[in-house]
Amino acid sequence: MTASDRSTRPGFLAKHRHSKPSASAAIRQGLSHPVIDTDLHTLEFAPLLEEHIDAVGGSTAVDGFRRIVGGGHGVRGFGASDWYGQTAEERRDRRSVRPPWWSLPTKNTLDLATVALPELLHERLEESGTDFAVLYPNAATMAVAIGDSDLRRAVTRAMNTYNAEVYRPYADRVTPVAAIPLHTPEEGIEELEHAVGTLGLKAALIPGYVRRPIADLARRYPAAEHPDLARHAFWLDTLGLDSAHDYDPFWAKLVELKVAPTTHASGQGWTARSTPSNFMYNHIGHFADAAHAFAKSLFFGGVTRRFPTLRFGFLEGGAGWGVSLLADIVGHWEKRNKDVIGNYDPAAIDQALLVRLFREHGGDLLRGRDYDDAALVRTALSGPTGILLYPQQDVPLDEFAAAGVESVQDILDRFVPNFYFGAEADDATVAHAFNTKVNPGGVRLNAFWASDAGHWDVPDLTRVLAETWELVERGTLTERDFQDLVFTNPHRFYTDANPDFFKGTAVEAKLAQRRAA
Repeated sequence: MTASDRSTRPGFLAKHRHSKPSASAAIRQGLSHPVIDTDLHTLEFAPLLEEHIDAVGGSTAVDGFRRIVGGGHGVRGFGASDWYGQTAEERRDRRSVRPPWWSLPTKNTLDLATVALPELLHERLEESGTDFAVLYPNAATMAVAIGDSDLRRAVTRAMNTYNAEVYRPYADRVTPVAAIPLHTPEEGIEELEHAVGTLGLKAALIPGYVRRPIADLARRYPAAEHPDLARHAFWLDTLGLDSAHDYDPFWAKLVELKVAPTTHASGQGWTARSTPSNFMYNHIGHFADAAHAFAKSLFFGGVTRRFPTLRFGFLEGGAGWGVSLLADIVGHWEKRNKDVIGNYDPAAIDQALLVRLFREHGGDLLRGRDYDDAALVRTALSGPTGILLYPQQDVPLDEFAAAGVESVQDILDRFVPNFYFGAEADDATVAHAFNTKVNPGGVRLNAFWASDAGHWDVPDLTRVLAETWELVERGTLTERDFQDLVFTNPHRFYTDANPDFFKGTAVEAKLAQRRAA
């Protein structure tokens, strides 16, 4: 049955239509452009999903999947698998991270069912004021982080197949992301080719990092013999700078297959976000933290230089961290680029001047101490700050070399067009992305609308667009900012990679109507 066939039969809207549209639908009716949601979360129907997992990996994979999600909301993905089975004292003693809890809009049962039922979601997008939504099935965000290779591959393959099948009839208004694991570039390429070439998916979710064992510790304390130590002794491979693998073949495959990747990486469980007692402490800022690390790695690792047409979307962290990161990169380059780094070279010290100043002004410090000039120089440069003056031999001094930065404009060229920042409805800090008076080079960063509907922070999906419009009414955003946020930027993010991304969708239809008018 096609979407048009379904639209002729009585559905939710026909049965429950109010005398006036929702607040968000009313806003949308007054717009001359479509509205695109880049981050709407859905719930999988477990029995059908497990049938797909069984078909790919057998009953062993199903059992493994159940163990992983058994703690609630993919808890094991955050390294806190046993939290619910521990006493409060054990949680503190083991530093078990408080996992997410009560993360769904349960009191609003209609919305809860909406994100679980593809047909109902398709019908209600109009009520939410959205023309098209990119869907993030909840388990997909967890699947790419599964540590066991066989289980990870089986679950992601099954999950992508499940989502491609259940949402294919509704492609005029929604498209699900394909979960693409990246423990190696080879597995990423294999899953991406299958998702795009076989399943027909056109959006991709990648991890922003991979947890890897610290080689020296893994040799001395094998994980099989020291599993508790292995859980804590890891480093974060952010896939660009200093990665364990060369991911360029994967980035090239994204360009070849016309896919713009997004990341939904979690920073929960990281050192500063690992309290055993408070989910809010662990949650606030964690998406921005993980995205900040990933974006820096892509920039300093030269990925955006080597792949200038590749776009990356960072979801749920807002745009404020992106504004700060760009300003920080520019400020650091101005003070520490290869042409001025010599200002901090210990060899540049005028030793004669240093001795004279110490002898003229260091009376209290030098009283009772007799140094010749050479000893005075050595003494003056030792102590707490002495390590900061160590000679840097056989190491690169231009830390912007891989990014190919010779000017501020180079920084802007390798940052601004490549990075897109997901902003939720009530995030007023998105205004910073459009602040040309403050941003280096007077640029506007690419913030795009990512509602996060389907999660606890969206108690009513019919209010989300209206909440964003309130930023216009308060003067936080201009109408141009609003249009860039909910249409121009998300549309460009996907069509820069794939000009046909919205072909056959409600977005294409509305744009055609606008052109005709």
